[in-house]
Amino acid sequence: MPGPASALYRMLIPAIVLLPTWFLGPAQTRLGWKTLAMIAAGGLFFALDLAFYNTSVLRTSAANATVFGNNSPIVVGLFTWIFFRRRPPVVFWLGLVLAIAGSLIIVWADLRHSASFGSGDLMATVAGACFAVYLMATERVRTTTSTLAFLRLAILSTALFLLLIDLGLGISLAVPRGPSWAALIGLGLISQLGGYLALTYALGHLPATATSISLLAQVPLTAILAAILLAEPVSTAQILGGALVLVGVVLANRQGRSGEEVNVTLRKAVGQE
Repeated sequence: MPGPASALYRMLIPAIVLLPTWFLGPAQTRLGWKTLAMIAAGGLFFALDLAFYNTSVLRTSAANATVFGNNSPIVVGLFTWIFFRRRPPVVFWLGLVLAIAGSLIIVWADLRHSASFGSGDLMATVAGACFAVYLMATERVRTTTSTLAFLRLAILSTALFLLLIDLGLGISLAVPRGPSWAALIGLGLISQLGGYLALTYALGHLPATATSISLLAQVPLTAILAAILLAEPVSTAQILGGALVLVGVVLANRQGRSGEEVNVTLRKAVGQE
């Protein structure tokens, strides 16, 4: 399937699953226009992230897409510094360097065979930058909005933007026969609803800088799951790279504690649990 088409189903499926919560869940405080606009902006950039990234993996190696698509910690750190006048501490940059170095070591074998920078690599790089903006928008909104309320609106807005992208580009939304629906349901319920429920909750307690680096843990976790589920051997490089990533994540989250204290104070001020 074209990348933007599979991305739409990834958002549409959890949107349908969450539909009853709009009517059966606890009453939510009415959100202001500024908050709604921030959620919509985050949804737009997340839609662009998925459209670019899902297309990039069809045009480059998975290793290249992983490396270039995980540049969000760099962008988050720079944007936080430039636009919010909040300079990340030295420990953030140290954790970032270690985590990226570990990621590069893990995928080095594949990179040696596909080191050229093509259109797929460029798309993955743009996707990572778009995801960084989504993380920053989520962090700012989550200080005053509950996890479920934000997630419902974010998924709905992203799905709408992806629908407009698909229709505007004339992309077919037909689902091929075979296991395609099973894959789409897995993307919608596991990768999106499960993964982003945890991510949205985390961004209510940690700054986007720490969270973005923590997401790099997906690289060694992928290697571990591949060894368990696909019987792929774990190399020395993967072990070393995974250790560096985890050390970088730990360092990044040391600077995240102060952000958590600030967010907890803000939530208490508005009466949010």
